[in-house]
Amino acid sequence: MKIVKISAIWCGACLIMNKVWNKLKDKDIELIELDYDMDEEEVKKYNPGDILPVFIVFDGEKEVLRLTGEFSYDEFINKLKEVGVLLEENN
Repeated sequence: MKIVKISAIWCGACLIMNKVWNKLKDKDIELIELDYDMDEEEVKKYNPGDILPVFIVFDGEKEVLRLTGEFSYDEFINKLKEVGVLLEENN
């Protein structure tokens, strides 16, 4: 599984979500972090839209989930479990 996070330093919700993002670093997940402004060319490939932050979850090369805005760590983990990319024992 891979999660791409697209955020910006000027985005308040992105700063809030850093705590959730940092907790994910303990999981067996490939994490890729892109800055909306600094990584503009790479960001365009993901078509992030206008609401930040954006979390795009991939199972292999297939996008299986896209989340935008703020949410709790538990809400995020539950969404991963709903699409079957994170199993209960990995919590």
